[in-house]
Amino acid sequence: MKILSTIVVFACFTHFSHSQSANVNIEQDQKIDQLLEIYKSSLSNNEYYRIQVGFGNYAKAQKIKANVEEDFPELASKIDFDSPTYRVRVGRFTSRLDAERKFNEVRIKYPDAMLLKPKKSTK
Repeated sequence: MKILSTIVVFACFTHFSHSQSANVNIEQDQKIDQLLEIYKSSLSNNEYYRIQVGFGNYAKAQKIKANVEEDFPELASKIDFDSPTYRVRVGRFTSRLDAERKFNEVRIKYPDAMLLKPKKSTK
């Protein structure tokens, strides 16, 4: 009986008690949004190094891309069409040092790989 009364008292206590609740309002300067937009646009306009691992017709490029994704899953791969062939390119390196390090690693598996320099801006 003592246990039952303890359970009833505990149940009533937990039923009538309330947890804390609060609202959080974040006030930020509108210039932060502007800075974020500038930062995003500068990232998209940056020049970067890529590694070309192979080229050929579309079927061959798809096969190469599948192999590269299996061998180097951490690198983003992409098929680019540069007339008259499809080229498989991986990575997006902002510094030449990082690009060369990864290029040396990729070249072991793909000896025909080439490190591509960023295109010169005409602005």
